[in-house]
Amino acid sequence: MNYQQTLQWLFSQLPVYQLQGATAYKEDLTNTLLLAEHLKNPENLLQFIHVGGTNGKGSTSHFLASVLHDAGYKVGLYTSPHLKDFRERIKVNGKEIPEEYVCDFVEKNKTFFEKNELSFFEMTVGLAFDYFVSQKTDINIIEVGMGGRLDATNIITPLVSVITNISKDHTQFLGTTMQSIATEKAGIIKKNIPVVIGEYTPETKDIFTAKANAMQADIYFASELILQSYPSPLAGDYQVHNKKTALQTIRILQKLPYFVISEENIKNGFSGVIANTGLQGRWQQLEEHPKVIADTAHNKSGLEIVLNQIQNENFEHLHIVLGVVNDKDLDEILPLFPKKATYYFCKPAIPRGLDAAILQQKALYFHLKGEVYNSVSNAYKAAIDNATKSDFIYIGGSTFVVAEVL
Repeated sequence: MNYQQTLQWLFSQLPVYQLQGATAYKEDLTNTLLLAEHLKNPENLLQFIHVGGTNGKGSTSHFLASVLHDAGYKVGLYTSPHLKDFRERIKVNGKEIPEEYVCDFVEKNKTFFEKNELSFFEMTVGLAFDYFVSQKTDINIIEVGMGGRLDATNIITPLVSVITNISKDHTQFLGTTMQSIATEKAGIIKKNIPVVIGEYTPETKDIFTAKANAMQADIYFASELILQSYPSPLAGDYQVHNKKTALQTIRILQKLPYFVISEENIKNGFSGVIANTGLQGRWQQLEEHPKVIADTAHNKSGLEIVLNQIQNENFEHLHIVLGVVNDKDLDEILPLFPKKATYYFCKPAIPRGLDAAILQQKALYFHLKGEVYNSVSNAYKAAIDNATKSDFIYIGGSTFVVAEVL
């Protein structure tokens, strides 16, 4: 199979959470452990930082990868989902895994995958670990897919565990309370392995602290750091928290005998995060006049910060290109959006995309008014056509909406 045929097989034959939702969720690590054994346990040959949480996992992971890259280390980076190309998920020093490696890995292990009915995410984790071993990486930043305790990445023993924050998302899998979600996320805390907590509430702090104590793991609260001036092209207001989380993690690495990371490396890593890693979709400016911002925030806590930042911008009129997936709690997120805006409702081009007409009707209940468009690109084009040079266009609601515009 060529690369496109390989991707088609990966996406269509086996469950993929980002496309299908609940049917792709596995409730134990049996398959992942089986795959690891089949691949001769590559996770035992690698050094890791494990990054979980609800929001900010991607940005924090990219900050860490960029700083370590600047310090001279060969850095593997595993994140999800991708925006434009599957290979964005697996990088070494900012370079995506070659198409040939993806094809060869799938071809070599396809019979095993089919026999054991492995999920898309399980296969992808195996591919990442296999590739990082082949590249002889010094350190690997591994982003949790969803939750933590039962996530396929949770077979690793990292140098540091990181939990960025907790908010209500994927409640059909992780529970409906902050405590239940925090318990799932805390599942990545390992015995005698330090853990960094990015943000917390009183209820989640108790859960993290109890789990860390049970695991005899030193716990660090990054929000208590006083952040020095570390300029970065990631301009979203929420990046302050992600910088602190990454910085606290780096401080722990600096205490280890085999890492040498200077203040200059930290500054260069933060300022060069996009150049070093290729990160996209975080308060990403696409045009100047009108100003166009695309952002992948898609749950209440993430959208609150982004929409507040929009209100602090100077513009004559606000245009919002909005699409969501069909399991999104609209009663929770739609009240956050400003009524004084023109909306362009669209459906992301995936099976889980919510019909734009349904989104329009639900939005109207919250006094959000606009037209329905038959694609994300047509919605964006309409916003560009209608906006003046002094207006502001925001594209969001779903990672997949942003991906289609990019």
